[in-house]
Amino acid sequence: MTSDIAVAQATDRVGRYRWLICGLLFAATAINYVDRQMIGVLKPTISAELGWNETTYADIIFWFQAAYAVGYLSFGWVIDRLGARMGYSIAFLIWTLGHTLCGFIGAPIRIALGGGFTISSIMQFSIARAILGIGESGNFPAGIKAVSEWFPARERAFATGVFNAGANIGAIVTPLIVPIITLAFGWRMAFVITGVASLVWLVAWIAIYRRPREQPRVSAAELAYIESDPADPGQRIGWLRLLRYRETWAFAIGKFLTDPIWWLFLFWTPDFLAKTYHLDLKSFGPPLVAIYIISDLGSVVGGWSSSRMMKRGLTANRARKLTMLACAFLVMPIFFAQYVTSLWAAVAILGVATAAHQAWSANLYTLPSDMFPRAAVGSVVGIGGTAGAIGGMLMAKFVGYVLDATGSYTLIFAVAGSVYVIALACVHLLTPRLDRIQVAIE
Repeated sequence: MTSDIAVAQATDRVGRYRWLICGLLFAATAINYVDRQMIGVLKPTISAELGWNETTYADIIFWFQAAYAVGYLSFGWVIDRLGARMGYSIAFLIWTLGHTLCGFIGAPIRIALGGGFTISSIMQFSIARAILGIGESGNFPAGIKAVSEWFPARERAFATGVFNAGANIGAIVTPLIVPIITLAFGWRMAFVITGVASLVWLVAWIAIYRRPREQPRVSAAELAYIESDPADPGQRIGWLRLLRYRETWAFAIGKFLTDPIWWLFLFWTPDFLAKTYHLDLKSFGPPLVAIYIISDLGSVVGGWSSSRMMKRGLTANRARKLTMLACAFLVMPIFFAQYVTSLWAAVAILGVATAAHQAWSANLYTLPSDMFPRAAVGSVVGIGGTAGAIGGMLMAKFVGYVLDATGSYTLIFAVAGSVYVIALACVHLLTPRLDRIQVAIE
């Protein structure tokens, strides 16, 4: 504990270049969520023009998440081999292409091949969103990989919480800028303008990102601090081999159960507010902004909380799980959001629930770097992300079916409020001590 305090005090004297890297990760995650959430904000507008019902919308979300699931697993592998710099660049280009293509969707396209077939506007949207899903799946494997390279274990949860907070900034920005662009130029140009503008980040990433030892702007003191954890094997580790470890399954099950709730918040909160409180494209911006500002605080506080506990002497096991337990309890009131008559009371409940999820996520994302060597982190995160996306696919179908059948969020919110306790129980049963494992090298 004394050595931990000494290292913590020494951080005031070392450089802080690693936080510039964290800032780039934060910005990319914000862009990622602008691109991801736009369909939720524009759902009423696009549905009215293209004739979508709840099942149609759910199907488009399903195909996004199906591609996300495949891409997440693939990008975990790619990033472990190409590194965060190149892997992130590839992912960013793919998702920007998919996002921008949404702006070119129009009348059904007739293809004269093998007797001919028609690509409907719904199919066009599904294809574009699938491309978006493949690319966006690289965001978190690359981000977690970069954090594992640039931050010692004691700072990783906080750094992850900071860059994960970019998701909420993206969710805040989206309902502010997208209605303005849409009302001025139409919903198609909203996709094109935001897609082209985001390429500025890619230029900055390629110019700035290197591994710590390859970046001359990093001081010797900061490099020593970054590398203060015990060295681990540098060999590459196949993801199939990682499936043998219960620690991998602990992370994957946690993602499978709780990621779908975040997808629910992201893709259906605008719809919930619009239908329950009769809001439209011009008026649901402030409530959404309030929800995601609260959510943003949760992401940072959740990462800070467990990191603070560790600096005070608690083990990673106790610090992470105590924080996650608190988050599980804070999500539970979501069930009552549908019954309050006040818009802002519902916003408060939704804000606390989304904040709790983000705090939960910041700690869950840190578990792979707590338990696995750096060479395996990207692949483990990829496996977990795939599991989370599969859960999201099932959730999309479930929500679309329930809303078309009942028009009510009762059953949906009951599920959302209960799964975090179940997920934490699974994580604890599979990894009761969060021991660091020795992975068999290929």
